[in-house]
Amino acid sequence: MRERAEHKETSRDGDSEPDRQHAVIKRAAEHAYAYLSGIADRPVRATASGAELQQSLGGSLPLCGEDPSCVIDQLAEASLRGTVASQSPRYFGFVNGGSLPAATAADWLVSAWDQNAQVYAMSPIASVVEQIVSEWLKDIFALPPAWSVGVTTGCQMANFTGLLAARHHVLAHNDWDVERDGLFGAPPIEVIVSDESHRTIFSALKMAGLGAERVRRAHTDGQGRIRMDSLAALLKGRKGPCIVCAQAGNVNTGSVDPIKDIGPLVRERGAWLHVDGAFGLWAATTKTRRYLLEGMDLADSLATDAHKWLNVPYDAGLVFTAHPEDHQHALVVPAHYIQMTPGQRDSRAFTPEESRRARAVPIYAALRVLGREGVGDMVDRCCDLAAQMAKRLASHDCVRILNDVVLNQVLVQFRPPNGSDDAAASLTTDVIRQVQEEGTCWAGGTVWHGQTAMRVSVCNWSTSPADIDRSVAGILAIVDYFRLRR
Repeated sequence: MRERAEHKETSRDGDSEPDRQHAVIKRAAEHAYAYLSGIADRPVRATASGAELQQSLGGSLPLCGEDPSCVIDQLAEASLRGTVASQSPRYFGFVNGGSLPAATAADWLVSAWDQNAQVYAMSPIASVVEQIVSEWLKDIFALPPAWSVGVTTGCQMANFTGLLAARHHVLAHNDWDVERDGLFGAPPIEVIVSDESHRTIFSALKMAGLGAERVRRAHTDGQGRIRMDSLAALLKGRKGPCIVCAQAGNVNTGSVDPIKDIGPLVRERGAWLHVDGAFGLWAATTKTRRYLLEGMDLADSLATDAHKWLNVPYDAGLVFTAHPEDHQHALVVPAHYIQMTPGQRDSRAFTPEESRRARAVPIYAALRVLGREGVGDMVDRCCDLAAQMAKRLASHDCVRILNDVVLNQVLVQFRPPNGSDDAAASLTTDVIRQVQEEGTCWAGGTVWHGQTAMRVSVCNWSTSPADIDRSVAGILAIVDYFRLRR
């Protein structure tokens, strides 16, 4: 027994196990620091192919364990070419915020603590921090204090959670306990969505058993906002359980549905209003753009992502509901072995998961470092930079901006002078491909109302006016290159 104990404490090279643990964690921190230090200067695209990464990282699983520092070194080496630099100030491909340094550091602590944050008894700090964060978020979003808050993996699960609460609420008001009896024989739920609803709404409806295609669609205007005449016609004269899904922040244009007009109409119908605000909800924290979110307190549930505009690491969605009892009733299943602590928050009551990391901690760090005004300033700054990019790009005679830049989204089409729609689609596709390959910045493609476009999303705390100018210069140089070749 003594020989075994000594073997556990001392490795073959003479280092104690605590020393080896400290060395590998320190090694990882050094690699992370080096990676982030060079993020602004490296190509934004990944430069290694999938086959190259497979060759450097794959192969048969070793029979015996390898030195942990060597494993970390190999991963770090592969990351230099195998990652897309989504932390870069010139990454505009999706609505992916970079991560604030304090939020990244807090996320490292979460991994080191290795807490199961489902109930207070398992992690008092995770429970308390999540409660604090919930109150802070309701405050900066100007939501009533009585609302409930869940911290999910992302906006997909936030939408799902909000719709589970909605399903419970509308069926309970029709004398049906869906958690006990399921949907078999339940009163049918009418679901109304926007023509521009994000795909996560349809995924959530599928998972909730409500059907992705068993919906009625409200028509939208030229910016992707719900048209009130269309919604009113869908609601008129209807009875029975009903859920309406609106949107704050169209993924292409950034537009926001007119919630202040939608809310009273939905309430008159006796329906539940869910708002997918994956990134647009954060405009409520600003001084200059909060008017877009007027009436948001009329919603019954809201969903958003902290890993978008709050710029924290991934695994940070948020769901808010005006009906805490419905929220919890839709999710909680009692278990005899779960130790509940009176007066303390049990996170499992607000999300579909049991085992979960303490994902509110990076949110806490970001909010404290930024402060109330800092959050709004960051959102405003990104929106101003998006407007700057749109204005600079539009000065070129081959560029058309297809949307009103109200938030951080810019839709760009590249069209030869007097060119056809086909010529515009071809040039836009070529420019997007070359922009991604050249690496100064990264932007993706989309199709908006039948038109091929580049979609620019400005969502990173570190993006500066100089980054916008550098990106615009790179994009227009590529446009001129293709223009001369045609």
